[in-house]
Amino acid sequence: MRFRIGVISDTHGLVRPEVADVFAGVDAIVHAGDIGGEHVLDALHAIAPLTFVEGNVDDGSGEGIVRATIGGLRVLLTHVLPEAEKPAPRIVASLKKAPADVVIFGHSHQQFNDCVNGVWYFNPASAGPRRFHLPVSVGMIEKRGSAWRARHIALIETSR
Repeated sequence: MRFRIGVISDTHGLVRPEVADVFAGVDAIVHAGDIGGEHVLDALHAIAPLTFVEGNVDDGSGEGIVRATIGGLRVLLTHVLPEAEKPAPRIVASLKKAPADVVIFGHSHQQFNDCVNGVWYFNPASAGPRRFHLPVSVGMIEKRGSAWRARHIALIETSR
């Protein structure tokens, strides 16, 4: 069975037209914060069911945690991690209380997809206004058979 989750973060009020094309046909969308307005949520919800967490641009802290099971994948969603190698104590405590298959986060505007100390962390990078040389991308988490895999999809080419 195939299941696809579009992952987006740090839109900062911008809904790029490429997002609708990349997310066409996904089963669900996850937004990892710094949304920047209800219009962003409305646009994403028009594509697929949406789960989101507010970021520091949205609620002032970016430290909220949202838990969801999407397509059988247990997700811990937060905006500010800050680092997979040294997650915030609130993340560590939440994972001790109940494990997650993946921790999805944003804030850094940097792509991340790795397992650290037995926990899978994924950051799609930023899909909003371009900042410096950082990537503008979204993520796709896909289940094929019983295995989940994630990848980054560039929305605009990165140049340095």
